[in-house]
Amino acid sequence: MEAATWTAIGLLAATSLGSLFYLGSRIDSLGARIDSLSSRVDALGARLDAMSADLGARIEAQGAKIDEHLRRHAG
Repeated sequence: MEAATWTAIGLLAATSLGSLFYLGSRIDSLGARIDSLSSRVDALGARLDAMSADLGARIEAQGAKIDEHLRRHAG
């Protein structure tokens, strides 16, 4: 009976350690995926900055057109 108990304990320990190592490798792979996504997010940030600058310039140009139009008609 004692041998069966130790066998069950050994199987449980092996299963637990195997699951722990498996989950550790899955977490590491998720970490690598997150790291690769960070470079994509950084690239999107640069694109947003460029779009913001372009949009600001377009708004300023539109404001200048409106100002000129009001100057012509306001007298």
